[in-house]
Amino acid sequence: MTAHLDNPIWSALTSDCKPLGNGTQVAKCFLPDVAPFGAVQEDTFENFQALYDLCAAEQVVVLFSPKDQLDPAPWTMINQVPGIQMVFEGAIVPSALENRTVPLREKDVPQMLALTSLTQPGPFLPRTIEFGGYYGIFEGEMLVAMGGERLQGDLSTEISAVCTHPDHAGRGFANAILTRVIENIKQKGRLPYLHVRADNTNAIALYLKMGFVQRSVMNFYILKR
Repeated sequence: MTAHLDNPIWSALTSDCKPLGNGTQVAKCFLPDVAPFGAVQEDTFENFQALYDLCAAEQVVVLFSPKDQLDPAPWTMINQVPGIQMVFEGAIVPSALENRTVPLREKDVPQMLALTSLTQPGPFLPRTIEFGGYYGIFEGEMLVAMGGERLQGDLSTEISAVCTHPDHAGRGFANAILTRVIENIKQKGRLPYLHVRADNTNAIALYLKMGFVQRSVMNFYILKR
């Protein structure tokens, strides 16, 4: 039922997120100002060459793979970041702060870019908001916490960009954002899941407490053309 999550970027680009990317029958990538992600149908030299041909000189592309060894030639591998893929199997527990979460719109993009630049939850670009489903918490006019939906395909939706300004950490904002996004995904009959760096122990602890379970290892490969 969740085999498509072994190649989640491919799953998204061949279904719900297809309008946000381009590619061929064997290689696809998101538009550069939406997300830096690319994928191949299978890990072959021919498919990596097809992905290479889709991209501009010096372009950086991020691939997700459960494999701990990958040969992406002709790409140059810049880094391999160990991660974990988790799926939500718990019960939704309402957050007392959930009423503070508000939908984020185009006008909020500058603050979203600033917050994600500060906290580094993962790639967030000027058009990433077009994935939809982003919520935030404000203190006055300042965005201090956010999170939303990213990869969507085969009745699964990835939760992404969950972050809190360091000056406002420890107040339950991440829990409130996660709860709101999980509810929205479940209401659409979809499976919530997410990716997290293996060394981000604080986030993993929160996700486990909220009802996520580890599905698999998921390595993040950063490649350069």
